[in-house]
Amino acid sequence: MYNDKFKNDFVKFVKDLYFNYDFIPLHAPVFLGNEKKYLAECIDSTYVSYVGEFVTKFENSIKSLTNAKHAIAVVNGTVALQIALHSVGVKPDTEVITQSLTFVATINAISHNFAKPVFIDVDKDTLGMSPEKLSLWLKNNSTYNKGTKKIINKFTGKEITAILPVHIFGHPCKIDEIISIANEYNIPVVEDAAESIGSFYNNQHTGTFGKIGILSFNGNKTITTGGGGMILTNDESIASYIKHITTTAKLPHPYEFIHDKIAYNFRMPNVNAAIGFAQMEYSNQIFENKRETFNKYLDFLKPYEINLIIEPKNSTSNYWLNALIFDNIEQRNNFLEFTNNNKIQTRAIWRLMNMFDMYKNCQTDDLTNSKFYYERVVNIPSGYRL
Repeated sequence: MYNDKFKNDFVKFVKDLYFNYDFIPLHAPVFLGNEKKYLAECIDSTYVSYVGEFVTKFENSIKSLTNAKHAIAVVNGTVALQIALHSVGVKPDTEVITQSLTFVATINAISHNFAKPVFIDVDKDTLGMSPEKLSLWLKNNSTYNKGTKKIINKFTGKEITAILPVHIFGHPCKIDEIISIANEYNIPVVEDAAESIGSFYNNQHTGTFGKIGILSFNGNKTITTGGGGMILTNDESIASYIKHITTTAKLPHPYEFIHDKIAYNFRMPNVNAAIGFAQMEYSNQIFENKRETFNKYLDFLKPYEINLIIEPKNSTSNYWLNALIFDNIEQRNNFLEFTNNNKIQTRAIWRLMNMFDMYKNCQTDDLTNSKFYYERVVNIPSGYRL
């Protein structure tokens, strides 16, 4: 039951949980291993840009964790998505089917390719794109053009070039069902697994089901490089293309500067990769610590009958951000104000993307579950507990 006792007990519990009676951040980075040592090695070697051994070491450590055949490190998760979408054929004046319940970077990456998002509702048990709603939308809104062999939105006339589901807060969506539907329509799937490093669905790592997937290593993520992203794919030709266009499309030559495409300078610097590689050396410890935090929250909440979002069926979540579900938006706002006034950082789930001016005219379905969660969900401190 939500009342003053719960709020006061929650504040005390979290401060005891983190052994901190001043300010509890939502998710602060921790550096427990060789981060300083590897950074010093970068400086001593003078290899601080993307030409350096830690970029390769970090990529290999991610391949080992995810079992992806290829991993390409880039400067952040947003450009990882931008390039991933571009690489599967998203181009100006086309459309990408995605979800409205996500962080704005997901949708900005579509816009960076000068494409338009179409917003589909999420499932209540995953917070990720609903396969049922996706199938229904495609059935009612798309048509196959036999001449161009393209799937067209019959209301806008635009080609649908990708499907972009998101694994929210580290919880895997029903990605196998989404891919099955996408295959029926021959639409490539790009997975936004930015928040879900260390998360598995049916024992397969998120970001490795679709044509391409991406991870983020922002300062608030489970594993951080300060700023960074990773593109995952099992397609060798796509991997080769991405590595080429993220390094200014420069052709190998001992002294000439020869470029064969308009490209990007998006590769991750060695100094960032050094931090990430150090963190990957104790990543299992981080994952275990965060799962333990979730279990402690779960035990605390039982007497109050306040719901906590839990990993979906057939999933192993990294529990990047734990989240409470309140009865209504008034409870949500009251809790947010009380906790932040008591120096515990909590935050509402993101506003739905179609609520922003730049995306308010995008096509949507009913977004019933998305609206439900927007009005009720609050993220609570979830960082590594020292």
